Amino acid sequence: MSKQHLVFIVNPKSGANRKKEIAQAVAEHLDREKYTFEIRDTEYAKHGTTLARDAAEAGAYAVVAVGGDGSVNDIIQGIHGFETKLAIIPKGSGNGMARTLGIPLDTAGAMQVINNGSITPIDLGFANETAFISNSGVAFDALIAKKFAKSKRRGLMMYSWLITKYLWRYKCWHWDITVDGQTIREQAFVVNVANGQQYGYNFKIAPMADCTDGRLDLILVRKFPKVLGGMLAVRGLAGTIAKSPYVKHYRGRRITVTNPALNLFQTDGDAHHCENTIDYSVVPGGLKIMTP
Repeated sequence: MSKQHLVFIVNPKSGANRKKEIAQAVAEHLDREKYTFEIRDTEYAKHGTTLARDAAEAGAYAVVAVGGDGSVNDIIQGIHGFETKLAIIPKGSGNGMARTLGIPLDTAGAMQVINNGSITPIDLGFANETAFISNSGVAFDALIAKKFAKSKRRGLMMYSWLITKYLWRYKCWHWDITVDGQTIREQAFVVNVANGQQYGYNFKIAPMADCTDGRLDLILVRKFPKVLGGMLAVRGLAGTIAKSPYVKHYRGRRITVTNPALNLFQTDGDAHHCENTIDYSVVPGGLKIMTP
């Protein structure tokens, strides 16, 4: 039986010795009877997409994203449409999709998932032409994604500081939204379209989301008294945010979000420029991923 080839794509941004660490983990934990491998470092923004596409075109069995949700997103941009599978070794700060899928946060545990070889087809979301695996947003979370990208510091403390800083400054917009033809007009603080359940750090923005049901979940956090921001955060961590009177939930296959001033959205925590409208769609089972 021929061995299957893995390409590990490592984002060294969050650790100067990351490639050395992964090489050691591969030596200690990877089933060498089952897999051959190579390890590639990203060298600039979105380089992971290029490396992943090269790997897929060369027929790699799987690309292993070593990093956080942004690194995972870079990989899926390169492999969707190919038969190449995705594997994740969580090395980011939030690791939202790994947590959603139950992939261990420790390297040895994540490597064992790869060794086991269990494959799950999950849905792949699209915001206009940009693929996402976890979630996409156009309101407050898009602003935070943009600010976090410019920050030199990483981690939960920086996220918390940015959220606290901009919570009081952010002005809610009125949004025109359609969900499978149903028209919604709402003034909202958060407009999030979810495939996975959480942003990361176990903050579940869409605890009811199922990335294998062929649909996307729309979470609207309506305008609320800012002094209640802490209570919403507690609900997010407890997985009960959808029970808040300030939160509305919809589910559908096609979602359109419009505002004449819209110029920013995020996918899996990465901020992008846009104009006026985001068309969301889902490809059921569009990505095959190694899961426990």
